[in-house]
Amino acid sequence: MVILKLKVRTGDEWRELAPGESVAQPIFVPTTDELEVGQAVIVEVASPLLPNKVLIRGTVQAWRPALPRMRVRAGATVELGSDEQPKLTFLLDVFSGKLTDVARRRHQRLPVAVPVRYRLAQTADFVDCSLTEIGVGGALLATPEPLPLETALTVEVVPPGGAAAIAIASFVSYHVPAGGSGLRFVTRDSDGDRRLRELIRRLRAS
Repeated sequence: MVILKLKVRTGDEWRELAPGESVAQPIFVPTTDELEVGQAVIVEVASPLLPNKVLIRGTVQAWRPALPRMRVRAGATVELGSDEQPKLTFLLDVFSGKLTDVARRRHQRLPVAVPVRYRLAQTADFVDCSLTEIGVGGALLATPEPLPLETALTVEVVPPGGAAAIAIASFVSYHVPAGGSGLRFVTRDSDGDRRLRELIRRLRAS
């Protein structure tokens, strides 16, 4: 997956690059790397105003080369994924000054679209689902309705290029407005952390 790094210094700069409030309105990402229309990318937004880098999935609508005499920068117009609206709203709130006291997340989250299955503790039946973001500390499970807080469950995910699923013990620690269930992973040893980091490395490279 191609990751486009977008550094934003001020709220005014963000509004120039992302003038809309909806994911239906694309953003502009300066880059000299030529990209193909329809190419899936991840936009990594970094700013001194943000507690962490924010990674957002999107699709290239167009790419243009630089035109120095006309003072036109090279870059890509990127349409964000429909499920990335909460992240866009968060960025808008931070860059507009509406949000100023945001806790720093310990581990960066990678936006993904990975089919998984999960089962609740004390049950044997699995439910097909998907992850929309993942990090070493947890993930976001795209459940139609939020699972109850503190629910214990096991998530199974097959790494890219792998044959066997990795089982990850988790519990629900928060909800998102779109209906997703935020998970916190429970790893009991360094081997569990190592497997998670390898999984994320493969997802980032796929």
